[in-house]
Formats: sequence, C-alpha cells, structure tokens
Amino acid sequence: MRRFKILFAFVAVACFYGFAQQALWSGAALKSPELRADRSAVFRLYAPEADSVSVSCDFLFEFVNSNRPQYTEKMEKDSTGVWTYTTPPMLVPELYSYSFLVDGVKTLDPSNVFVNRDVATLSNYFIVKGGRGDLYSVNDVPHGTVSRVWYYSKSLNMNRRMTVYTPAGYENGDSVYPVLYLLHGMGGDEEAWISLGRTAQILDNLIAQGKAEPMIVVMPNGNVSQEAAPGETPGRIDQPVFNLPKTMDGGMERSFLDIVEFVERTYRVDKSKSGRAIAGLSMGGFHSLHISKLYPDMFGYVGLFSAAIFPSDAPNGDTASDVYADMEGRLKVQFANPPELYWIGIGKDDFLYKANTEYRGMLDRIGAKYTYYETGEGHIWRNWRIYLSEFASLLFR
Repeated sequence: MRRFKILFAFVAVACFYGFAQQALWSGAALKSPELRADRSAVFRLYAPEADSVSVSCDFLFEFVNSNRPQYTEKMEKDSTGVWTYTTPPMLVPELYSYSFLVDGVKTLDPSNVFVNRDVATLSNYFIVKGGRGDLYSVNDVPHGTVSRVWYYSKSLNMNRRMTVYTPAGYENGDSVYPVLYLLHGMGGDEEAWISLGRTAQILDNLIAQGKAEPMIVVMPNGNVSQEAAPGETPGRIDQPVFNLPKTMDGGMERSFLDIVEFVERTYRVDKSKSGRAIAGLSMGGFHSLHISKLYPDMFGYVGLFSAAIFPSDAPNGDTASDVYADMEGRLKVQFANPPELYWIGIGKDDFLYKANTEYRGMLDRIGAKYTYYETGEGHIWRNWRIYLSEFASLLFR
C-alpha cells in the first residue's frame, strides 16, 4: 500500500510538471504580430469572454484620412476565442507602435514582449524591414556602446543622469570625436531617445554605411527638477508624469554648461565649435534653440525637431526669464558668426507648425540661413526618428 502511494505521488508530480511545461510552451502558439511576405501584419489576441476588441496602431496612418481622430480597427473573433486583424499589404518600412482595446480598456499584446514607454504610456512595437525599417533595426555592423552615466550639476546642486552613446571602436582607440547633444521632449527623460528614438541603431547603421561621421551622442535629462528617469532616482520610484515643474523656465539653459563641462572632462571629444552639435524634439527643440543662442560660440550645428519656439508655448514657462529676453537681438548675435548648419524639421500637421512658420519668418528678417525639412503627419516619434537620421547625416562633414 505504501509503495502504491509513493508511486501515485510520483506520477502526480510528473503529470503536474508535464502539464506545466506544456502550458509554458503552448503560450508561444499564438503569433502576434505575424509579418508576412507582402508586408502585411496579422494581429491576434485570445479573449474569449470579450465583446469587442480593436487594435490601435500608427500603421493606420497609411490607410485612413488624417482628420480621423482615432487610428483603430475592429478585430474579428473566431470560434476558438481568438480575435484577428490583418492590415492591408505593403506597409511602409518603419517602426510601428500598437496596443489593443478590449471592451474599451487598453491592453498590451501578451504575445509580443517588445514594449516601449512614452512618458506614462506603454505600447508594443514591431519593425517592417526595408528602407527606414532597416535603419532602425539591429544589423550585422560594428556596434557602439550605450552607457547610463551620473554627473554632478553644480548649477542645480544635484547628481543627475544622462545616457551616452559612444561609437564602435571608442574604447579601443585614442581618437577624438565630435559630440551631438540630443534633447528629449516634455514628459520624456534620458531614456526617450535611446528607446523610442532608436538612436544607437540609427547611428550604428549610418556610420557603418559611411553616411554619418563617428560621433558621441549625449542624451541628458532635460527636466531640471529630476535627477533621473522615473524609477531610476535613488531612494524612490516615481510614476512618470507629462507636465513636470521647471521644464521651460530657463533652468535647463543655464545649467547646460555643467553637462558640456562633464562630457569634455570625461570623454575624448573635439572641444571646438565645429565639433559640437545640439538638437532636440519639441521641448528639447525649445531648449536647443535657446541654449544655442545663449552660448552663440558653442555649437556649430543646431537642429530643431518639431520645436516649441516661444516662451508662451511653454505650459510652465517663465516668460520673464532673461534667458528668453531679446530673442531677435540674440539671434542676430548668433548668426553674425553663424552655425555651419541650422536645421529645422516639422510635420505639416504638427500643432507647432504655425509657431515654426513664424520663427522662420523671424530668421528670414534677420537674414539667417537655415535648412528646412517638412514631413507629413504631426507631433510623433515617427517624424523625430526621420529628423535624427537626416540631421545626423549632415554633421561634422
């Protein structure tokens, strides 16, 4: 009898582990998204109790009118409880973000482990290869190094974190490199450009193709009230929020020299004006504009990506800050010894399009030369990755 009980227990344990292993591996059976040879994508979600499921994705920019407020498509349910949606073929090669709506509640795709955070929003992503899709992918080329680096800002009296990309070969050589300071938008942090912007992949691929010079890219945290990205601050875990205090009140501009001094003390870099570039998106474009005119002899290359322009564009802006005083006069000083490249990019549907048009008018009035690059769509990462790719190709030539 005792032997029977032992045998029974052994069989039960074996069956338990067998079923557990089967359950573990069977989870991979539902493939989503499935990318097909005709460049269509199939999305699947197992939700047998749901009444409605939709997919929301920026690939739908390709197929719907730009005035449509929601880029979603309904999914169809089969007899097994699996909901499916197949895109039209010939998706433009790109990096796409998406999520599901299950009975009106946003959820991630449990079959796709690739997730990005944009401020407090999580989305899955996938890449359609070819063209820009290849540029945003990890390819068989020499790879640079991405580091999270702490430095002390004496202006802000705190330790702060930045993300730094060094090109392939930096660690094993003694060459001196130019630097691109790349700034994020409102609600972002030092993680934004490296994850959502695909900075390392873009630079690795452009450099390998001979389309960009090897350079160091410094991505600081532009929120002067923060030490680091949410969850990375010593002693606490803060939830991300969009509208942080002191984001556009002159503090970032005044403290920026701390970043430059640390970089030039720590890395082998070209310390000349022609060896420095600064660019940013939205709030980061605002910072790039005002930093470059506050220190007119510091940057040989300036890039404004969907930039906020005027202090009145800032929800928490201090319009009385001396950093923003006499804007036209300071631009005249900056362009008396002009940057080698002053580059402005924006989408025709961007809510900041009018402000950028007015700013270009100001530059025209003072005779400042600049390069203008216009795309479709609006205030989205899809455009900012394009702008980085185009701008980086023109630097330090």
